[in-house]
Parts: sequence; structure tokens; C-alpha cells
Amino acid sequence: MKRIHLIGIGGTGLSAIALFLKERGYSVSGSDRVMSPLARQLAAQGVTVYAGHDAKNVTQADIVIRSSAIPDANPEVEAAWAAGIPVFKRSEFLGQLMEGSQGIAIAGTHGKTTTTAMTAWVLTRLGLDPSYIIGGVSKNLGNNAHAGSGSIFVIEADEYDNMFLGLTPHIAVVIAMEHDHPDCFPTRESYNEAFARFVRRLEFGGTLIACTDDKGALWLAKNHCRDNIRMLLYGTGAQANYRAENMMPNQRGGFDFKASFHDAPLADVSLQVPGTHNVLNALATIAIIHSMGLPLDQAATALSEFSGTGRRFEVLGEAKGVIVVDDYAHHPTEIRATLAAARARYPERRIWAVWQPHTYSRTVSLLDEFTAALLLADHVVITEVYAAREKGQGFSSAAIVEGMAHPSAYFAPTLSDAIQYLLLQIQRGDVLLVLSAGDADQVSAGVLAELKNREEQNG
Repeated sequence: MKRIHLIGIGGTGLSAIALFLKERGYSVSGSDRVMSPLARQLAAQGVTVYAGHDAKNVTQADIVIRSSAIPDANPEVEAAWAAGIPVFKRSEFLGQLMEGSQGIAIAGTHGKTTTTAMTAWVLTRLGLDPSYIIGGVSKNLGNNAHAGSGSIFVIEADEYDNMFLGLTPHIAVVIAMEHDHPDCFPTRESYNEAFARFVRRLEFGGTLIACTDDKGALWLAKNHCRDNIRMLLYGTGAQANYRAENMMPNQRGGFDFKASFHDAPLADVSLQVPGTHNVLNALATIAIIHSMGLPLDQAATALSEFSGTGRRFEVLGEAKGVIVVDDYAHHPTEIRATLAAARARYPERRIWAVWQPHTYSRTVSLLDEFTAALLLADHVVITEVYAAREKGQGFSSAAIVEGMAHPSAYFAPTLSDAIQYLLLQIQRGDVLLVLSAGDADQVSAGVLAELKNREEQNG
């Protein structure tokens, strides 16, 4: 049995691969700078996880996989190369993992985690036991990966570091295409070209499913879909083959809608996840299921049961009359969609948005779009930038707040400062929405814990 070692195992991408490999019967180990919750979960399931990077960690490995954040100078990478152990990035490994499967690759600047989780859940409820790798933990499935016994493999096709260019799917979904990851794609043209290369990797006779409501996705489908590929479009407009019609907010906090194909009704869908963006995510799933000839009535039922993924409009709880929500939004379009979803679900409440900017390059490149999106919140708290894979660049979020037109914006130098400020300002009836792909979930957890403590003390 091969031993596979993953460097950066605590992240969303490699933790899913580690779980998948363990289910496939491999001996799995890994390391990370700190023990993240995902790393601790893997350790509890029998994966050997090392805190910190050390050359001796790879001694017994047959294969090493590293995350995009791990540099060539990492001691484990260097030790593996010196020992002649193959070292792969995700893009080089995942294609091998999917060989022999009917691949469904779901890509897009936004929405890919939720749509991948929706699709994996629906296929599971249909009894097909798919394999899947998701960029977040599915609440319904209870994990972010599974090595299924069926022939279908659903994967979140991440564009960062060109991961998705290692895939050759039978079905490719493109939800949205807006310039992102400027550290990897310095220009809009380089980003677009990566997506064009992705759709050109579809199997001969495969299917491209793209959203007409997104200009980038529609442009991609119209200009880069090969003649031997079936193109299916979904959305709310006249160009779409699959349409969502009669969207109405429901009592469950989501939207009801009718799905149609070439104007013929397919299914009535009732969602509990909020926002019109999730209507489109569900419609993409309907398009996948219908294109595969699978039963839509059962698919609609499964979608009604879908309760989301971790840190995607995740309602953590309510205390002292304040609702606390975590969301992974870290792009202006995602922030707008999340705030719009909060407005639709909680129309009578004040919305507090805590934004932790993610990477200096993205923050600076899209700053005007970020500040415009945050105008949808009643109150805004901005923390320092979460550097992630980048080094500090002498930029402070204080400058963002100073230049904002928002009537109620506050700069919190530390996460502790943000918690203390919120506890002084927040009132019964408010909604606290923490927008972060970094570690600002500490803010939502800290505020909710203190509000619960006060609730208990006051009876």
C-alpha cells in the first residue's frame, strides 16, 4: 500500500484529497504550519498529521502532494526531491485520481463550492454513491470528500494555480468568470485564458453548462466551446435553455422557483439556503441532473433538503436577539450576493458586515468594487488584511476606511478589537455577518460566545 504525504494538509483543498485517499485505502500522512480544524478532524480519523514542516516527515512517503501555498524551499519538498520521491501539485495529481470516472467539474469565480456540494448531495440522494471533492464541508454529507463506489466523480474545479487544467471532465460547469487571484493571474486576459483552456479540456462529446446571467461565463461558452461539445445554458433570461422562473421568497429563508427546459416545465424547487445566487446554483444542478437523464422529481426533493456548506451563509446561532452568520465571501461580487441574501432573509433587521480583506493583491486590485459592495450593509467593520500566501506590503486597511463613503465604517486593527467594538455597538434585532476567507471566523465565534454568556447571566 502506497503512503501519500500531503504538505499543507490542513487547508480545504488538500484535506479533501487526504480524506478521499484514506477512504481508497492508502496510508495517508500530512503536515501543516498549524493544526487547523480540518487537520484535527483528519487526525481523529486516523491520518498522521504533523504540526510544522520537517524533512523527516516525508521519510517513508512514496508520493508527496503539496498545496499551492507551499514553496520549493519547503524542507519537506526539498527532502522529497533529494530522496527521489515524486512531488505533485493538485493540478498534476487530481486528473490521475479521476481516471476511469465520469467527471463533473464545477468551476467559477463564485458559487463553485455550493454548487459542487449541491450536486454531490443530489447524486448521493439518488443512490448513485458518487465520489466527490468539495472546497468546503457539506452540512448534508458531513464531509468535504468521499471515495464512492459509483462511476461519477464530482469535483470543485479551482482555478487558482491552474488546478483545473489537470482535469479532463465529461461535464464542465462554469458559474461565473470575473477577474480574481491577481497574484496568479495578473491580468483579466490571463484569467480568461485559463478558463478557456479549462473548457477546451472537456472530453470529446462532453457537455459544457454555463450561466447566461454572468457575462464572463456566457462569453466563454459562446467563444470557446468546441464543435464536438454539447453546450447548455442556464439562467433567468431568454438565452437560457434551462430557466428559473417565478422566483419568490419562502418561509424557509430561501426562494421557491420553477425550473424549465426550452419553456417546458421540469420541476418546482423550494430552497432553504438564502439568496437568488443560490437559485442559480440549484438550477445548474438541475441542468446537470437533466442532462444525465436522471429523475428530476427526486432531485428537486434533495435540493429542498440542502442546508449548505460550512462558512457559506452559515447561521451560527442567535443570542441576546442578535443573529450571527459566517460567510466565506472574499470577492466583491460574493459580498454583494451575500449581503443581498441577508437583506432578503432579514428585511427588518440592521445588517452589520465585518470584512476581513483576503490577500493584498486582491484587496488593492478590486478596492473600489469592495467598498461599493459594502454599501449594502448598515454598518461595516474592516479588519487588517489576511495575507494568506502573500508577504506584508506596507498596506493597512485603515486606509480603506479613511477613503470610504460609507456613513458607518470602523477600522479594527486586530480581531480582538473587532469583537470588543461589536459587543459595545450591536443591538437586539441586528444581524452580524462576518465575511472572511481567513481567520475572522474568530470574530463571529467570539461575539456569539459572549452574547450567550450575557444571556445566561441575565436569565
